[in-house]
Amino acid sequence: MLSIQDPEKAMQALAAEEWNAKTSDLDEKTRHSPPPEKPIGSSSSEESSFERSLDKTTEAPPPQGSSTGEPPSGKPEPTKASRTFLHHSQIYCTAEVSTAHADILFLWCCFISGLVDSTIYHAFGTFVSMQTGNTIFLGLGGATPHRTSKPYGWAKSLVSIACFCFGCLVFSHMTRFFGKLRRGTLVASFLSQTLIIFVAATVVQCRVVNGSFDTITDDIDWDTIIPIALLSFQSAGQIVGSRALNLSEIPTVVLTSMLHDIFADPKIVAKDNVKRNRRVLAFFAILIGAICGGFIGEGTRRMQTPLWIAGALKLVITLAWAFWSESQTSAV
Repeated sequence: MLSIQDPEKAMQALAAEEWNAKTSDLDEKTRHSPPPEKPIGSSSSEESSFERSLDKTTEAPPPQGSSTGEPPSGKPEPTKASRTFLHHSQIYCTAEVSTAHADILFLWCCFISGLVDSTIYHAFGTFVSMQTGNTIFLGLGGATPHRTSKPYGWAKSLVSIACFCFGCLVFSHMTRFFGKLRRGTLVASFLSQTLIIFVAATVVQCRVVNGSFDTITDDIDWDTIIPIALLSFQSAGQIVGSRALNLSEIPTVVLTSMLHDIFADPKIVAKDNVKRNRRVLAFFAILIGAICGGFIGEGTRRMQTPLWIAGALKLVITLAWAFWSESQTSAV
């Protein structure tokens, strides 16, 4: 029995070894073989959605204050509305104004000149617009004794002449540089004149300068140079503006040549003579302004009241230039 069973056990052991060898070879092949390919036409939506979600998670969050992820700039970009407003404002300010009826505004400037000059002369014994009188005062300075009602009046006149000339230099160059008929140029010129008058009135109102009338003593109060210099400088802007708009018949600060032109005009009795009419109206505007300045000064005994009135009138002129009609050639 053993001799017969031993060969059978040997055969079973041999068969078991062969089976183990086959299974080990199969495991080795499966480990080293590539993954099976996807069949054609299979859906990849799950994989693509996973990749997109992975990309989103790896993206950096946008910086604070920016919803688009763009780096914030130092200044906020102007909106379309603001750019449009700036563009229209630039066009409006650079447009040339019409000279039609502009003489009305300069006739009011004549009134302001008479009002301010009568006030300053009443208080300080000098002019700030009519430089002809100041030239005479300057010439008399050396010959006039110190003991007069207007001591050192020549010094005040000299300051007024110098500041008026400097004002002509500044306003004329500014007008030529920015354009003599442009709305922005005229508004800037008359606005600066307005502010200067208000500053002079404030100086007197705050008692930095003695603004009482009839205070001329045997010696000069050098503080009075402040309003004289300011008002002389601003008055130059009026005549520069009248020349820029070709209204030389209304110089606003000169009477002698204007009177000559009135009576030397060959068409003095003509029915339609616009320049003659302007000259006559300018003369009476200065005269009426001087009369008003005298009565206001006598009533208040202070010089700041006429100055505030003059500044207010010039502010109205400034606003008028801001809304003045545009020239037809500029509009085209």
